[in-house]
Amino acid sequence: MSNTWGETASLTIFGESHGPCIGAVLDGIPAGVSLDWQAVSQEMRRRAPGRNELSTQRREHDVFSVESGFFNGFTTGTPLCVRIANEDQRAEDYARLQHIMRPGHADYSGSVRYGGYNDYRGGGHFSGRLTAPLVFAGAVAKQILALDGIAIGAHILQLGNICDRRFCSLGKDKALFGRLSQNALAVLDPTKEEAMEKAILQAKRDGDSVGGIVECMITGLPAGMGDPFFDSVESKLSHMIFAIPAVKGVSFGDGFALAAMTGLEGNDSFYYDDGGRVRTRTNHNGGINGGITNGMPVLFQAVIKGTPSIAKEQDTIDRSSGTNCKLSVPGRHDPAIVQRALPAVEAAAAWTVLDIMLTAKSGRPYDGK
Repeated sequence: MSNTWGETASLTIFGESHGPCIGAVLDGIPAGVSLDWQAVSQEMRRRAPGRNELSTQRREHDVFSVESGFFNGFTTGTPLCVRIANEDQRAEDYARLQHIMRPGHADYSGSVRYGGYNDYRGGGHFSGRLTAPLVFAGAVAKQILALDGIAIGAHILQLGNICDRRFCSLGKDKALFGRLSQNALAVLDPTKEEAMEKAILQAKRDGDSVGGIVECMITGLPAGMGDPFFDSVESKLSHMIFAIPAVKGVSFGDGFALAAMTGLEGNDSFYYDDGGRVRTRTNHNGGINGGITNGMPVLFQAVIKGTPSIAKEQDTIDRSSGTNCKLSVPGRHDPAIVQRALPAVEAAAAWTVLDIMLTAKSGRPYDGK
C-alpha cells in the first residue's frame, strides 16, 4: 500500500475517518516560501462537512496544526507536516457494518485486500474524509504556483441531469476562479444553482444521492511542461485525480466529444498573438499535445458518482455468516458529494502541477521565475 505520490514534491496522506486524526506530510516544498494560513483555512472550509443542508451533518471544522517545516513565517525546506483532528466521530454507527458490506464502498474489496484488518468505521482510510489533508496540500501548492502566475479553478459542470455551461477554454476571465470559490454551488450560470439545489434536496428526501461532473481549468502553465507516454501531463493528473474517492472518469479538453469530430474539427490551429506568443484559436485538446503543455489553459473534467451511502434498501452480503442480506445506511451522509469534491479536484491538480514544475526546475530555489 502506498500513501505517497509525487516525484519532486511528494505527498503522504495518513489517518482514518473515525481515528483520532488525519493529516499529511508535504515533502519537497522549497525553502523561503511565505504561506497565508488564512487562505489555506478558506480552502479547507470549502470542503468541510456540515456547512449547510446540502451536505452531511457531520461537523468537522478541519482546524489544522502545522507540526513541522514552517518557521519564522517561511517554509524551511524540510517536510511540512499537518495534523487535522477528527472532532465529530460516531464509530458506534458502524459497529454492525464490520461484516455487512456496503454496496459502492471499498468495504468488500478493502477487507479482502487487507485480510479483514482494515478500519471499517466510516470507510477508514478509504473515506472521503481523507480529502481534507489533500485540500490542505493543494492550498499550499496553489500559493507556490501563484508565484509563477499559475491559477487553478473549477465549477460544477453537471449535477444529476442539470448542466452548467462550460469554461471558456481559452481562459480569458482572470477573476473568475475567485468568484467561483465563494459559492456553495460553484456554477458559471447562476440560473442553474436553484435547480441543482432542488435536485440535491430531492435526493436527500428520497434517501438517495446524485452524482455529477467537475470541470477544472489550469491557467498560466508555460509550454513545454511534461513528458510523452508514461509521464504525460494527462497521465499524472489522472493518476492524482483518481485518488479522490468517488471519481470514476477523467477526460481532457473536449474529451469523449472528440470521437464525433473529424481531425480538422478536433485540431487546434496555431497563431502568433500581438505579443509574439504562440497561441491556439481553439482548445479542443485541453492545452496538452503529446503529453506536454502547449501554453494554453489545461482543461479537464472529472466524473463524480453519487454518494454510495444511501438510506434506500439494497442487496448485499454478510461475510460473517456467508449469507445474502439487505442493507440501508441511515445517518449523516452527503446527498451529493460533487460540491465538496470540487476543491479536492482543484487541490489534486495543484499538487500535480507543483510536482511537474518543481521537477522541471530541478530543485533550484523557488523564485517564481
